[in-house]
Amino acid sequence: MAKLYLALVHAPVYNKNRELVATSITNMDIHDIARASATYGVEQFYIVHPAPAQQDIARRVMRFWQEGAGAAYNPHRTEALACVRLVDTLPQAAAEIRTREKGRRLYTVATAAHPAGHPAALAYAALRSRLESDEDAAWLLLFGTGWGLTAQTMEEADYLLPPLNGPGSYNHLSVRSAVSVILDRLRSVHSLEFTVHSLEKTDGG
Repeated sequence: MAKLYLALVHAPVYNKNRELVATSITNMDIHDIARASATYGVEQFYIVHPAPAQQDIARRVMRFWQEGAGAAYNPHRTEALACVRLVDTLPQAAAEIRTREKGRRLYTVATAAHPAGHPAALAYAALRSRLESDEDAAWLLLFGTGWGLTAQTMEEADYLLPPLNGPGSYNHLSVRSAVSVILDRLRSVHSLEFTVHSLEKTDGG
């Protein structure tokens, strides 16, 4: 199985006016994405932010749950946070992965809430297949905060996943929800068996 990594980009990203900004690291993103990453076998969850003050806030949050009272109260949270890594830039995260995964080709995959042109769009089923079969590769999923990844980040990615869409026109999932949905599509192990079993029971089997 290929190695899977994840990066949550806080800078540079867009605001609603398509201006380049840096967004704040949030407590909920750290916790929820770390828990999803641990559940679905992500090797490392990178939080990308160049501001030392923002990184310090994240470290304080993580330290509470990794040491002392927080660790004693909820050891599962301690385990999940072990996969979190703070970096200044996305290239830094990619360089660390290449060093860690020597001999593996690193592919980057961007995500977006709305359709965006990309010469190498990749379906979820196709990526799942490659994750399951290509032992010589590592994959880095890119998620943007604010109003999404910049055009440059998208263009530099090797692939782009389709947006997540429901039956209506509303499409404003939190990044935490989007991460969980996408990881489940790529790494779930019991969804198909559960569906088949449920259908058999419905049919009287």
